[in-house]
Amino acid sequence: MATAHPLLLLPLLLASAWAQCPAPADLKNADGSKICAQLYTDDSPYYAQCCGGNVLQVQPGDDVPYIPLGWNDKISSLVVAPRCDLSVWSRNGKEGYSRKFNSGVVYRLREIKKGLFGDWDNSISAYYCKCN
Repeated sequence: MATAHPLLLLPLLLASAWAQCPAPADLKNADGSKICAQLYTDDSPYYAQCCGGNVLQVQPGDDVPYIPLGWNDKISSLVVAPRCDLSVWSRNGKEGYSRKFNSGVVYRLREIKKGLFGDWDNSISAYYCKCN
């Protein structure tokens, strides 16, 4: 029986080191309190490797009409906690297109349509998150 060549196993080893989206129910602060949502700068063609790059934690009740410096139009994937809603806008000051995301994982915002020709990848400029 032939053995697998080490170079053939390299992609499998690297894939396990890349990011993976957390389950919505796992969104918690260090003290155990709920995080409303997590926003990520990177996605991937592979679902198992989405939710990478920088992470912005959104707390319940966060109302941010002007997204923090370095995050404007950079978000590519997101996770929303159970019993929470994340409302987003495509322009600062809660202007432009808007969309509400319910509990769950959005692996690739490029798959979510915005208007007739656009999508939500790298398009979020403001947000509001609430939990019940």
